[in-house]
Amino acid sequence: MAKLYFRYGAMGASKSANALMVKHNYMERGQEALLVKPAVDARDGEKIIRSRIGVQCECELVENLDKMDLKRYSCIIVDEAQFLTKEQVMKLVYIVDELNIPVICYGLRTDFKGELFEGSKALMEVADTIEEIKTICFCGRKATMNARFDENGNVIKTGEQIVLGANDKYIALCRKHWMEGNLGNKHQNK
Repeated sequence: MAKLYFRYGAMGASKSANALMVKHNYMERGQEALLVKPAVDARDGEKIIRSRIGVQCECELVENLDKMDLKRYSCIIVDEAQFLTKEQVMKLVYIVDELNIPVICYGLRTDFKGELFEGSKALMEVADTIEEIKTICFCGRKATMNARFDENGNVIKTGEQIVLGANDKYIALCRKHWMEGNLGNKHQNK
């Protein structure tokens, strides 16, 4: 029986790398897995998923799932799942429950303010399996927060929820250092 998985972690936890590895594993076994992402994530190109370690793969857009013959896939892998709408998450539920195709979603749980994204909230509500992918803060504690910072190394806690970026705008921190606004020596007061 197929399941809906939500694998979440802070920035830099290797979520995209994990998604690409799972697709590769299916391919090695002679099975086809569909890799998708929401259209809003165009950082690396409209239909490209790229990990911070440099591995990349072509993908499709979640918005196009209704136009595709999904029955040919053994699995659907969704990257940047935090950007999904609740309606898109419910489409994934349909794929799991009615088409019996497992769906594995990778994404952030919360934004830079510590608040759930719409897609993450919906996945937390309906996913069959929820797993954390861990990474660490500069202090060595588990990083659970995604800090956004400005060009001077100051933590920002107000503004638009979605501002695309990577190491140039965000860093994973433990809750203590996120609360303090402490990015560690690497990013502080550039």
